[in-house]
Amino acid sequence: MNGFPHVDPIPLPAPVWLLKLLDIVTLSLHFVAMQVLVGGLLVAVVLNLLSRSKSANVAAAAMSRRLTIVMTYVINLGVPPLLFAQVLYGRTIYTSSVLIGAYWISVIIALTFAYWLLYRFAAGLDAGRKVWWVGLIAWVTIGGIADVYTMNMTLMLRPEVWQKMYATSSLGTHLPPYDPTVMPRLLCVLAGGLVAAGLWMIYLSGRERFSNTDARFLAVRGSWIAATAGVAQLIAGVAVQRVQPAVVQQLLTEHPLYRLAGLGWVALTSIIVLFAIAVAVNKSVKSSTGWIAATLGTIAIALLTLYRDGIRDMTLLSKGLDVWQRVVVTNWSVVGIFLVLFVAALGVVGWLISIMAKATLVMESAVEL
Repeated sequence: MNGFPHVDPIPLPAPVWLLKLLDIVTLSLHFVAMQVLVGGLLVAVVLNLLSRSKSANVAAAAMSRRLTIVMTYVINLGVPPLLFAQVLYGRTIYTSSVLIGAYWISVIIALTFAYWLLYRFAAGLDAGRKVWWVGLIAWVTIGGIADVYTMNMTLMLRPEVWQKMYATSSLGTHLPPYDPTVMPRLLCVLAGGLVAAGLWMIYLSGRERFSNTDARFLAVRGSWIAATAGVAQLIAGVAVQRVQPAVVQQLLTEHPLYRLAGLGWVALTSIIVLFAIAVAVNKSVKSSTGWIAATLGTIAIALLTLYRDGIRDMTLLSKGLDVWQRVVVTNWSVVGIFLVLFVAALGVVGWLISIMAKATLVMESAVEL
C-alpha cells in the first residue's frame, strides 16, 4: 500500500512520452512568461523607488507597460501544462489540490487582484508618479500565487502526509507540514526571475525607440542583474538538488536524460553570466545581442523545466508510482489533428506577440509625443 489512489481505468489517449513532451514544452513557455513577470515587476518597482535619473524612469515605465501583456501569457500558457499534468499525474495532483482546496481556489481571486494592480502600476509610471508600492503589492500577491502552486506541486509528491492532513481538515484549509525542498525551490525561481528580467532588459535595449542613453542604461543594468542573479540561481539550483532525498538524487544521477539536463542547465547558466558581464563591459545595445539574450534565457528555462520533471518522476518512483506504467490506447488520427492544431496555435501565439509588440511601440511613441 503506497497511499496513492487507484489508477483511472480509462487508458491514456496518447503515449506517455508524447504527453510528457507536450507538458515540458508548454510548461517551459509558461515559465518564461512567469519569470519575466516576477523578475521584471520587481526590477520596475526598485527602479521607481530608487530612480535618480530619467533613464531609470523610462526603463521602469517601458517594462511595466509590457508586464500587463506578459501576464496574459502567464495565464494562458499556464493552462495547457496543468491539463497535461492532470492526465499524467491525476492520482496525485487531484489529491493535493483537494487537500489545500481553500488556498487553491483563492488563486483566482489573487490573480484578478494582481492583474488590476499591474494596470494601476503601469498607469502611474506613465504619469511619472512614485507608485512603487502598488507594484510591490502586485509582486507580493503574485509571489503568494507562486507559493500556492509550489505548495501543491510539492504536496502531490508526499502521499505519506495526505491522510493526516485530511483527518485534520477536510475543508482544504490545513497547510502541509514543513518540507525542506520548498524554500530552495522558491529561491531558485526568484533568482531565475531576476535572470529573466535582466536578459529581457538587454533585449529591450536593442529596440530602436530608445535613445542611446536609455538603451545603454537598460543594457548595462540588465546585464549586471542577470549576471548577479545567475550566480545566485546556480547556488539555489545546487541547493534544490542536494535537499532531495538520497534515493531521488541517486535516481537523477543514474538517469541519462535528467543528468544531461541538469549539467546542461549549469553550463548554460554559467554562459549567461559570462555573456551578461561581457554586455555590461562593452555596453552593447545591438538588436542581435538582445535576441541572443532571449534565446539563451529560453533554452536555460527549458533545461531547468526538464530537470524539474525528473525530480517529480524520480520522487514518485521512489514512493511506488511509475508514471510510465499506464495503459495507452492511441488513436493516431486524433493525435495527428491535435498536433497540427497545437503547432498552429503556437504560431498564432507568436504572431500575437509580434502584433502586441508593435502596438506597444506605437503606444509608447504616442505617450512620448
